[in-house]
Amino acid sequence: MDLEFLQSMDIQILVGVAVAALAIVVGAVYLFASTKSKGCLDPENFKEFKLVKRQQLSHNVAKFTFELPTPTSALGLPIGQHISCRGKDSQGEEVIKPYTPTTLDSDVGYFELVIKMYPQGRMSHHFRELRVGDYLAVKGPKGRFRYQPGEVRAFGMIAGGSGITPMFQVARAILENPKDTTNVHLIYANVTYEDILLKEELDSLAAKYPGRVKVYYVLNQPPEVWDGGVGFVSKEMIQTHCPAPAPDIRVLRCGPPPMNKAMTGHLDALGYSPDMQFQF
Repeated sequence: MDLEFLQSMDIQILVGVAVAALAIVVGAVYLFASTKSKGCLDPENFKEFKLVKRQQLSHNVAKFTFELPTPTSALGLPIGQHISCRGKDSQGEEVIKPYTPTTLDSDVGYFELVIKMYPQGRMSHHFRELRVGDYLAVKGPKGRFRYQPGEVRAFGMIAGGSGITPMFQVARAILENPKDTTNVHLIYANVTYEDILLKEELDSLAAKYPGRVKVYYVLNQPPEVWDGGVGFVSKEMIQTHCPAPAPDIRVLRCGPPPMNKAMTGHLDALGYSPDMQFQF
């Protein structure tokens, strides 16, 4: 009887040890997953990421794909926020500029930047010289934009030039979330047709989510055959292509400073209160 009792005790001890070991393993996995979910960015210190692909989209625009530490790593960038990139200008002096990736944290293992390189741009020089195998110093996340799915009925978006990147990121996050029913109304202004960034991707979103995405292109110098807007974005264009002022809508804007100033004036005149507006 005593022997049976001791054997029973041994089994109980072994089971207890096994349960404890399992709990430790589960806890470690949870801790690892929690740590991993925070992403690869550091808000205080620059970290370097390797360029693994460079795709030239036009004479002055390229898509840069950077590798994250593991195939399952996420960058760790909240929707609508941006990163700071550090490089050197043509004089060899350090320059830091903000950019918004076109990828989301659901795009694991890598992140992408679509960059328009201007002739006199200091950071543009750095990207022109960047080759596959080189590293880019990045810090973040940065930005004041905060978004919770479904917090508004619709977003109006007014973008100019490379200001399309935060709009594209927000639109993708909304539309790829099956629980988010927010609608997107985008006005996108450029000088020429060739200047339109991410056009194929934007048109694809509009085709894939009919009724939820509307894209209106505006050009200063349109081609002969053109069914979009012509000139600068006007109050009439905003009235026609953006949701009307209401407590449950918000208008986002991102573009060159003169455009942002003009759009603020238009939106104020049309009755959009300050809390209905956000500038990236």
